Amino acid sequence: MNHIDAELSGLKVKLMEMWDLVEYQLQSGRDAMVNADQELARKVVKLGKKVNNFDVKIDRMCENLLALYTPVAVDLRLVLATLKINANLERIGDTAEGISMYVQNRKEPYNPEMLEVTNAIPMFDEALAMFRDCRVAYKSNNTDQARAMLKRDKMLNKIYRKSDKIIADYLRNNPDSIEEGLAILAIIKKLERVGDQITNIAEEIIFYQDAKVVKHKSKKKNKDNGDKE
Repeated sequence: MNHIDAELSGLKVKLMEMWDLVEYQLQSGRDAMVNADQELARKVVKLGKKVNNFDVKIDRMCENLLALYTPVAVDLRLVLATLKINANLERIGDTAEGISMYVQNRKEPYNPEMLEVTNAIPMFDEALAMFRDCRVAYKSNNTDQARAMLKRDKMLNKIYRKSDKIIADYLRNNPDSIEEGLAILAIIKKLERVGDQITNIAEEIIFYQDAKVVKHKSKKKNKDNGDKE
């Protein structure tokens, strides 16, 4: 293995370590929300510093690779894709922290009825499944699996688009639950952003492997179709 291959291998290992940590944050954020686990929520928030350290480390590794080895072709695409994947992982970690902040001071779980009518739990579970499957796609260089993320994100968008009306209707009949309803609405909005960030990562996997930019094409297609579901 030559020097650049060794450096690229180390970069992938470091990115996987960050990916595992962010997945733990996201899964723990879900568990904390369902169980009103304040201690777990605080742990998720505290892990944000560790995620940020990974973010800085991976950025520096990419910069060093570009400066010292001037990679080309697939190696260059890997470094460029890693920079963007790293940024999106950091943002997903921030989102998991944000969700946990809505939990760390709660003394009881969120109302199961409200969680059910808003589909907040299925939305969270699908976001987690997409995150894990996207990691598999990266490790196995599977662009078909990466492309599937672009379609699966539509489920999260559909739940998000309906959430305002559902929660507004619920609160009209349950005015004492306004604070709780607004918190769940904020969590749903954050999960929609997680879906967008996973889609961004999937697009970078496709770019790295196939040398194809699908970002603007997929957005244009959704616009042309009126994003109908």
